Amino acid sequence: MRPLGRLVLAAELLVLGMPALAHDGHAHGQAPGWTRDPWITVPLAASLLLFAIGYVRLSRRAGRADYRRRGLFFAAGWLLLAAALVSPLHEAGERSFCAHMLEHELLMLAAAPLLVVGEPMIFLLWGFPAPARRAIGAAVRSPVLAAPWHALTAPVTATILQAAALWLWHMPLLFDLALAHEGWHGVQHLSFLLTALLFWSAMFGASRKASGGRALAALCLFATSLISGALGALMAFSESPWYARYAELGMAPYGLTPAEDQQVAGLIMWIPGGLVHALAALALVATLLGPGRTMGGADAR
Repeated sequence: MRPLGRLVLAAELLVLGMPALAHDGHAHGQAPGWTRDPWITVPLAASLLLFAIGYVRLSRRAGRADYRRRGLFFAAGWLLLAAALVSPLHEAGERSFCAHMLEHELLMLAAAPLLVVGEPMIFLLWGFPAPARRAIGAAVRSPVLAAPWHALTAPVTATILQAAALWLWHMPLLFDLALAHEGWHGVQHLSFLLTALLFWSAMFGASRKASGGRALAALCLFATSLISGALGALMAFSESPWYARYAELGMAPYGLTPAEDQQVAGLIMWIPGGLVHALAALALVATLLGPGRTMGGADAR
């Protein structure tokens, strides 16, 4: 394996110079472009429109002080989600595993927690007309939906679901399937996003509870940092490429071999990925040692 320093430098170049991927060739001989797939752009646009309508309606009715903060968190999460799925980064992932990994990290480590902190469900609900809003509200409060939601957002369950999605989709068979078929690629990204939303909902929900709930959330966050870090470390130290679709492309951008491209992707998952979860866990541990505050800064008492 080449020296670790070279791999770190390559990772920095990929982050800072993603547009230059075009000069090293795209999977179809073209520069990566913006994604116009309606299965991606329509849900993104609809969610933003619903949130904006609901935000205006609720602000006129109640005007609570925390609405602005929640709106900013949602906007930041939505922009990062769009950057991952619509920007040239998405198509660049067809040529470089590093770019693909950056896309996944944006979805799971940046967009998902910001969207959860924004608590957008009430705003999205108020984006609907009154009859639809009442019907959806009644359905959400019914045991048919409420019970599964509480089960899926239990800290241990959410941690297992996210870990399973992460490890299963990075198995060579499933990852190559996602690279070969756009439909399976969409299923892969949807599973990453949904399990990340469940995970962060569970973590922030537990952070608002008594010390036992916060201790459990901190343990789940530490476990997740080890789970994702272990997968990233396996990639980083592997001297042969795992995925046939990337290996067939030959040299990756910036002159990296497929194995080196995978090693840099592993570093991206291992270090930033593990660090985010570890820091969140430490923040929760600090609340256990302090005067009882949550990750979001609100008093838990």
